[in-house]
Amino acid sequence: MSFTIDYEIGLRLLISFALGAAIGLEREYNSKAAGLRTMIMICLGSTIFTEISIMMGGTTPDRIASNIVTGVGFLGAGVIFKDGLSITGITTATTIWISAALGMAVGAGEYFISVVSACVIIIVLSVFNKVQFFIEKLHQTRMYKIGYESSLTLEETIEKEILNFKLGFFKKRVTKDKTHFTVVYEITGSEKRLDEFNSYLKKNDQFTSFEY
Repeated sequence: MSFTIDYEIGLRLLISFALGAAIGLEREYNSKAAGLRTMIMICLGSTIFTEISIMMGGTTPDRIASNIVTGVGFLGAGVIFKDGLSITGITTATTIWISAALGMAVGAGEYFISVVSACVIIIVLSVFNKVQFFIEKLHQTRMYKIGYESSLTLEETIEKEILNFKLGFFKKRVTKDKTHFTVVYEITGSEKRLDEFNSYLKKNDQFTSFEY
């Protein structure tokens, strides 16, 4: 058994570490579920698996590398969860997925693809985050679950107020539990008008509960 130092592989591992750390720092700065260490491990692990896959060769040298996508999918699913009526963590899940892709590119020796892609990813995560906030101030969609103890005629009052606030809506469903009603709306409009509608719901004693 001989021990040899492969400087090319060492370089690939260092590049993979640097790219994973760059993306991880952005995630860590924004206090996301998958931060610095997670992104480094995912990127570095993908590089190692890709290198091993190439070394093993055989008729299907891509066998191990192709299964990285499946394995990373399970990691991504772990950071997606339901928060009230909305779903969060999808961006973090896709960041995990694309970090693995960067690691695979480095492992295959495609340095140009991996470095340029990492720069684009960081721009999307940091700069486009501000663009997203700006767009959400102008227009966004929220799911509202409003509860009340009254007749169904109160729905007309709710819908009238929604229109008064110059908001659009779509009624999803209505449920009843003895004397308690719950109606779910998909409401769209600017952040300012949606917040004004929230204040209306908070101050109105006719509604027993609401969430979005």
